[in-house]
Amino acid sequence: MGIAVMNTFVQRHISSIEMVGVLMRIFSFSLVSWLGPASPFMFVWVFNTIDAVMLTWCALLKRDRAYITLNAFWIMVGLIGIYRASGFIQ
Repeated sequence: MGIAVMNTFVQRHISSIEMVGVLMRIFSFSLVSWLGPASPFMFVWVFNTIDAVMLTWCALLKRDRAYITLNAFWIMVGLIGIYRASGFIQ
């Protein structure tokens, strides 16, 4: 599946993809808020990074620089969180 085909798919379903991404983010932060230190941190970081990728892609297609910046930042934070949760960095 080429990038052009995937971009076309995302553009056709952009509102739904954005809503799913936002709901994923709300769910992951709610999980941490409810469970605190008992949270499944690796799951939360992976889940949060996936939603950041989805939202960044949508923002790129819409050429929305503010949301590209915000969600690209969350991708970086998520990757650091994944490395920390996996024990690669302290």
